[in-house]
Amino acid sequence: MIIRNITENDNFVAIREIYERSWKSAYRDIIPKEWLDSRPKEKWGGNILKNGRVETGAFIDGKIVGTACYCQSRWDKFKDFGEVVTIYLLPEYIGQGIGYALMEHCISALKGLGYDKVLLWVLEENTRARAFYERYGFVLTDEFIDDNIGGRDVREVMYVLNV
Repeated sequence: MIIRNITENDNFVAIREIYERSWKSAYRDIIPKEWLDSRPKEKWGGNILKNGRVETGAFIDGKIVGTACYCQSRWDKFKDFGEVVTIYLLPEYIGQGIGYALMEHCISALKGLGYDKVLLWVLEENTRARAFYERYGFVLTDEFIDDNIGGRDVREVMYVLNV
């Protein structure tokens, strides 16, 4: 497996497919299926390499199978934090250490940029992802954001890691 930053020369269609398939798998019982199925292909991963974000890919035999994105925190209240914005895998690659390797890459890069605290947001109902973050060492905070995705009210909760 090779972990490296995504460039303009990479296949954004393949990256967007990871976003789409990951969402449809992870959120199938959280976000309405109709919304997940009707979302236009070009909307998945629409912020790749935008807004100061660094997109990282996990490649096996030249195929991208996972992606993660990090940057300076997007939240004024937490401007001194780094942020892991996304981490997604093709569903058939979950449980093989790829998510951990992507997270290691993001945390190392953010630490190298001078951040000693990293935050991330996760849907409260996404228990699988929350368990992964907690195993990694992230700690749940009292911060949350109420949102509506596809007509369903959801809550995002914030986790923090001291690095």
